[in-house]
Amino acid sequence: MSLSKEQIAQRIAKEVKNGYYVNLGIGIPTLVANFVRNDIEVEFQSENGVLGMGPFPYEGEEDPDLINAGKQTITALPGASFFDSATSFSMIRGQHVDLTILGAMEVAQNGDIANWKIPGKMVKGMGGAMDLVASAENIIVAMMHTNRAGESKLLKKCGLPLTGVNCVKKIVTNLAVLEIVDGKFKLLEKAPGVSIEDIKAATEGDLIVEGDIPEMNL
Repeated sequence: MSLSKEQIAQRIAKEVKNGYYVNLGIGIPTLVANFVRNDIEVEFQSENGVLGMGPFPYEGEEDPDLINAGKQTITALPGASFFDSATSFSMIRGQHVDLTILGAMEVAQNGDIANWKIPGKMVKGMGGAMDLVASAENIIVAMMHTNRAGESKLLKKCGLPLTGVNCVKKIVTNLAVLEIVDGKFKLLEKAPGVSIEDIKAATEGDLIVEGDIPEMNL
């Protein structure tokens, strides 16, 4: 079976370490805060000016004035702080964020990422994605392995306008966990019930498969 968006976020949450400052992008990444272990301390940052985001609020407990960069209502943990966008991007550009988790429309095997614009469609702006990928040293992408037409989103070369070049380190999709190694996708884990052949068929880019590939532990 392929993973749901929630399960992708659950697997990525295992990459979050104690003491990390983590920026969550729009889409699947926003779900990661719901799955981080209770025995570690993590500070989630949103580029609109929040440090100390918690999980999404329960229905009926939403505060319309408390939102993330994707305009979703959020919760704030004890000790959370709020600030302007200039301060927020000083944190990002100053490389004070330990881990950046982003969504993507396409990722190339050399680590390029396209996640902000589809030509011919209305776009409100690139947001903070370009600052994030230019400044972050540890970027994990959360995405579906293929688009709605069944075409691979893990490519030899991105066809959409790039957000950043040579910057992605690891990708978690509904089919697999992969990392960028020597300009190729290296398969680290497969989703439960998903075969190596399924992953190969869904990956346009060059795929390295070495040894026995374990199933994801969610």
